Amino acid sequence: MTAQTVAPVLAVRHAQKRFGAVHALKDVSLEAWRGEVLALLGDNGAGKSTLVKCISGVHALDEGEIRLDGEAVALHSPAAARNAGIETVYQDLALFDNLTPAQNFYCGRELASPSWLPRGLRFLNGRAMDRQAAEVLDRLKVRLPKFDAPVALMSGGQRQAIAVARATVFARKIVILDEPTAALGLRESRKVLDLIAQLREEGNAVILITHNMEHVVELADRAVVLRQGQKVGELKPERANQQELVAMIVGAAG
Repeated sequence: MTAQTVAPVLAVRHAQKRFGAVHALKDVSLEAWRGEVLALLGDNGAGKSTLVKCISGVHALDEGEIRLDGEAVALHSPAAARNAGIETVYQDLALFDNLTPAQNFYCGRELASPSWLPRGLRFLNGRAMDRQAAEVLDRLKVRLPKFDAPVALMSGGQRQAIAVARATVFARKIVILDEPTAALGLRESRKVLDLIAQLREEGNAVILITHNMEHVVELADRAVVLRQGQKVGELKPERANQQELVAMIVGAAG
């Protein structure tokens, strides 16, 4: 089966979204493929967050459709998107500071047994959750000073890595990362970038929202640019066309 005959893991077709008089998305279409990093670029108010929230089930499209592996899906809630295999890591990370990495991994999706009992009567399998979380972190080369410590005691880069790793546990199709290196230092940003590269090597489809063009050039296989709710361009990010990408973002492209 050739690449041309395989459906993209995600296809957004002719997406339209309005909030009252504000037309946030205007006929936006894009595709994401397994084993690639797709950068979603645009200035503030370009429509990036609205598009991601539609893909993540926070908002419903007014018009258009979303397809996963070639099949149209209705993502009426974040839970529906997660059940479909889409995981999103927002800037606030949504981690519970008082819980360990493993507890954060499985919060709301705890492993419990025996399976024949109603969920409220099952016993939590803490060892299995610890073991599986540790295996994921080890596979993704995430190093933590202490695995059983609350995440509140960890650095920003470690917390970001935990949030990204948690998403990969359940993301059967797509991982969406919203400004994953924001407010991180150079050293911590490097660890997160290496983690994103690892996700791609493992065959994940990654959608990356960032304002850092250096990270786009380094990591992204393709870049889609939105401006004022419309898709204004798509390029393979390279240093030679970095200025062209910037021009599209700010509306200076000819």
